[in-house]
Amino acid sequence: MKFTFKHFSELSTDELYGILQLRAEIFVVEQDCVYNDIDGLDKDAVHQFLKKGNKIVAYSRLLKPGTRFPDYSIGRVVVDQSERGTGLGIRMMEEAKAYILKNMGATKIKISAQKYLRKFYENLGFVVITDEYLEDGIPHFGMLYTN
Repeated sequence: MKFTFKHFSELSTDELYGILQLRAEIFVVEQDCVYNDIDGLDKDAVHQFLKKGNKIVAYSRLLKPGTRFPDYSIGRVVVDQSERGTGLGIRMMEEAKAYILKNMGATKIKISAQKYLRKFYENLGFVVITDEYLEDGIPHFGMLYTN
């Protein structure tokens, strides 16, 4: 199984539907968080995803500086419940970092990480750069990866 990287205009309607469905299943339903997932940034993003059969099971959104943060960023990181614990999240983040560093010319990558995933991201080389804060009612940390 191989991750796909596509700009918004390259996504098929089925891919876009699958991405939005997975994000809603996890961020809205599972985490019981009401927020505006369709935030206007998808059109400027590179979308990383992995399909298993016809279902998207892992996804992240890569953003250029000035869209969400002053630095390049990775967000909307999500792995389907059925695939958790398999190492897929680690693989996805490593490939996302590599893509941004190689294809976008970044030297730093910023993320807004949910508090409970702090160790996961620290193990990927990210360091906490902010105090804990609430984003959509969920505790987060700002974290930075420097190449």
